Amino acid sequence: METKAFLQQIEQHDATIGVVGLGYVGLPLVLTFGKKKFKVIGFDIDQKKTKSLQAGKSYIQHIPNEKIAELVASDRFKPTTHFELISECDAILLCVPTPLNANREPNMTYVEKTAHSIGPHLRAGQLIVLESTTYPGTTTGLLKNILEEDSGLKAEEDFWLAYSPEREDPGNPDFDTQRIPKVVGGIGPQSQEAAVALYHSVLNRVVAVSTPEVAEMTKLLENIFRSVNIALVNEMKILATRMDIDIWEVIDAAKTKPFGFMPFYPGPGLGGHCIPIDPFYLTWKAREYQLSTRFIELAGEINTAMPQYVVERTAEALNRHKKPLNGSNILVMGLAYKKNVDDLRESPSFPIIEMLQSRGAEVCYHDPFVPKTMEMRAHNLRMESRQLTDELLQSVDAVIISTDHTDIDYNRIVQLAPLVVDTRNATADVTEHRERIVKA
Repeated sequence: METKAFLQQIEQHDATIGVVGLGYVGLPLVLTFGKKKFKVIGFDIDQKKTKSLQAGKSYIQHIPNEKIAELVASDRFKPTTHFELISECDAILLCVPTPLNANREPNMTYVEKTAHSIGPHLRAGQLIVLESTTYPGTTTGLLKNILEEDSGLKAEEDFWLAYSPEREDPGNPDFDTQRIPKVVGGIGPQSQEAAVALYHSVLNRVVAVSTPEVAEMTKLLENIFRSVNIALVNEMKILATRMDIDIWEVIDAAKTKPFGFMPFYPGPGLGGHCIPIDPFYLTWKAREYQLSTRFIELAGEINTAMPQYVVERTAEALNRHKKPLNGSNILVMGLAYKKNVDDLRESPSFPIIEMLQSRGAEVCYHDPFVPKTMEMRAHNLRMESRQLTDELLQSVDAVIISTDHTDIDYNRIVQLAPLVVDTRNATADVTEHRERIVKA
């Protein structure tokens, strides 16, 4: 089947775009295509999400209600749980989770269920693009096989299939969806042409690569690069602490070198959907080729161990104050995995809280972006954010700064709390009572 009719629809912005999975990746895509006057149908199995969107309300903090309401009012956006509407779409973008299972192996359940949900409703002349992070071979193997079997159609002959990794950075004002270059790999020349044309119609730059496997590996390399370097600086932090050297001052000095160095920063562990997960996707796939990715696995082990390190540093600091961790009152500052967003995916604050609780501590949290916790795949804390009053800060035995949200008065925290365990260097500019601060 030729792509001529599809390309004409894209050029005229007359195509209907389906986005499956209306989370941190899917919803920005909806807005991006909607802003360019495409009609968008958004699919999600969570009825609460679709009802919220239908009412013009956003459930993602950095996406304002006004943008959703405007798009819904324009009749260019239809949120739904009804997957039979897939047949009305000309292009379908799959933005579903790809977590790890308990053994840190790829959990492809969401991709498989989504493929089975859309397969029976596919028709000739549609483009399907997987955006979820995954291992090389997913698009041309797992996804293609399910879609062909369930639809009775052939990829590259009846419909087009491609992979284009998401590159969202929630809360980053400098790089929204439109401005981030998009890597695209189709299973054949027609799929490639269709996918490149689709993204080129709404994004500033599209980078075409030869195969979906190249695009899938590109995503893994990007985030493994970050994982490895964060692990390096986390290990350096542990060593520097033993040597009574401030690793943050070391990094600031090192980054004055105008070549050959890129600053990475330590923290309480990795968060977000990609960096904590992507390395394990590649190490799992490598075993199929009888290879051991020792360097990548070591980085993953170091980063995964950082919450335990924070808890141990807290216990040591309390011990110096003649207080056991068991029975101590601990305030954790920040649940989100990064500052100034409400994104909780893989946040290290969750294992930190659970480890503290398992050792007998009484734990509460404050996060201006997360008023209460929700049930997640691996965690269900059932907690609400505490108001950051003077009384609360004076009553706790320690404060752990796990997320360095900008609009927090860290001077006040150090002034009132007896002990502050800082994992983010948030107290760098605090001048008084620095003896109360422990870097972790």
